[in-house]
Amino acid sequence: MPVSIGMTLRPLASATAICVGVISVSGPAIGDTTAQLRILETTDIHVHVVDYDYYADKPSASVGLAKVATLIEQARAENVNSLMIDNGDLIQGNPLGDYMAKRRGLEKDDVHPVYKAMNLIDYDVGNIGNHEFNYGLDFLGKALAGAKFPYVSANVYQDDGDLDPSNDKPYFAPYVILERELLAEDGKSYPIKIGVIGFVPPQVMQWDKANLAGKLIARDIVDTAHRYVPEMRALGADVVIAVPHSGLTTAAPKALDENATYELSLIPGIDAILFGHAHQVFPSDSYADMPGVDIRSGTINGVPATMPGFWGSHLGLVDLNLRRSDAGKWRVTSGTGSVRAVFKRDGRKKIPLVDADPKILAAVAEEHQATIAYMSEAVGKVEAPINSYFALVADDPSIQIVTNAQKWYVEELIKGTEYDGIPVLSAGAPFKAGGRGGPDYYTLVESGDIALRNVADLYIYPNTLRAVLLTGGEVREWLEMSAGAFNRIDPTSGAEQALLNPEFPSYNYDVIDGVTYEIDLTQPARYAKDGTLADPDAHRITELKFDGAPIDPEAKFIVATNNYRAGGGGNFPRLDGSTTIIEAPDENRTVLANYIFELKSFNPSADMNWSFKAIPGDVNVTFSSSPSASSVLDGTLPIEAAGQADDGFAKYRMIMK
Repeated sequence: MPVSIGMTLRPLASATAICVGVISVSGPAIGDTTAQLRILETTDIHVHVVDYDYYADKPSASVGLAKVATLIEQARAENVNSLMIDNGDLIQGNPLGDYMAKRRGLEKDDVHPVYKAMNLIDYDVGNIGNHEFNYGLDFLGKALAGAKFPYVSANVYQDDGDLDPSNDKPYFAPYVILERELLAEDGKSYPIKIGVIGFVPPQVMQWDKANLAGKLIARDIVDTAHRYVPEMRALGADVVIAVPHSGLTTAAPKALDENATYELSLIPGIDAILFGHAHQVFPSDSYADMPGVDIRSGTINGVPATMPGFWGSHLGLVDLNLRRSDAGKWRVTSGTGSVRAVFKRDGRKKIPLVDADPKILAAVAEEHQATIAYMSEAVGKVEAPINSYFALVADDPSIQIVTNAQKWYVEELIKGTEYDGIPVLSAGAPFKAGGRGGPDYYTLVESGDIALRNVADLYIYPNTLRAVLLTGGEVREWLEMSAGAFNRIDPTSGAEQALLNPEFPSYNYDVIDGVTYEIDLTQPARYAKDGTLADPDAHRITELKFDGAPIDPEAKFIVATNNYRAGGGGNFPRLDGSTTIIEAPDENRTVLANYIFELKSFNPSADMNWSFKAIPGDVNVTFSSSPSASSVLDGTLPIEAAGQADDGFAKYRMIMK
């Protein structure tokens, strides 16, 4: 059954419940006057209600709706005319969400902890995000029943199976028109109608095919807006707020665009845009060079807009200036978009800027504590220890388990699509590999039960999974760029030579599983750190094979990776976003956790698909790692202990013959 269909009208209520217009006057008021309307947004909370990192099992300065609640209270105190809107991706995304959906469940009259918090904050409207569908429609319906505010999503319809779009019915309310009282500059209160319309990426039909096929249909965001915005105006909306769970890009528009915010800004009748999905902040310097964008005023083609990060990192604000005509109609004359953060960075430290609201923490305390206990439970069993002591210099189990999980996920995702049958490779990098993190900054998971919390030790970043479509030749160039992690070795020298290039971040050293290859350290690096071609004649990658045969440079391959790499992070050739074919809704570490749960028990050994090419002679090639690494040397790797190194590290020698 649909959660709701059609238009919801919220009647005028008391000032306490509405937070829009706290003064009312009897009888109609006429005359030209002005007012300010503040629209507040949260987005991509992903169940981060409490300021807590469940993976690290400690408080967090940078996340939490409880922290944003403090900013909301401050922002409301500055302008009595305010609306509070959430833009989705709310009920899935961290262990609290998994605990509620997969372990505890929701019975009749149960209120999900996110709605315990949001009802206290007094939201006016919520929009559906793509992750709302991850646990299925039944759970979504039970969760939404606990919200004391209406939900919208205009481009999702019931699948009636008749292939006739003209009679399709919306699954959710496409929009709401809120009837409110607006306190004007003249000290009087006047009625106003505020329309709020929401959108979700049409890709939900691919991302959640198992949950939605045969039940829902998702349509184009921009086409849907062209249909409904004039209808909202015709029904008397003085102000129209678009709430797309969609990112911002100036790429050429196409049908069923995932990121359609820019196109929405060009549609007449939209006064403000609250967007999200991309886990970015707008306005910010990241968008400074985008045509039509003014990051000083927070506008997109003149439309005030905001995108407040993710996980409760920011509060979004749009401030509109309105003028009321003698005829009693309000219109927007100008506006700005901005954000407020719950923390700031000081080097590697995150400094909190606000405290969490104790009312929110108290409301979800029971579920929070249950989630902490849940995170300590085993999700699988590892048959041997996993460490990353040698992840930069040899094929390594801490990377292998990640690349295996990514490959498994993408292969499932492409079944039945145009990409089905194209070989899937998988790229992973060592994240905890010493360096500036110090001699203790390595992954270490003991054999035996592995808990959800251990997953964070294997994948420390909140990346989301991406897949790119490349040729065999482009896969080779990816590996050539990655091989810049190593210094060039002189085969004629017996002097000690450092293996690792200290200027090359460990997280940019990608191993690609699904192919086999060797790295010739006697060759110069083909690429410079900035991705430019340093030596066109250099080739460190040798014996590159797929299925035991030399790789076909024209053959197509899908490579599973993360949003950082696929979007240009690390300056790798052909990885600039243009080759991305899958922008998955899940984080890489969520994929990893689900993969381990699926396996139940696994042997973390690496498949040894890459190695250094042998160097004849008596070269002395060394590198640093943890002193503890010596305890895991058992003769299976061409590595031997070589004494002490600086800053608490130990020195090791590669046997290159």
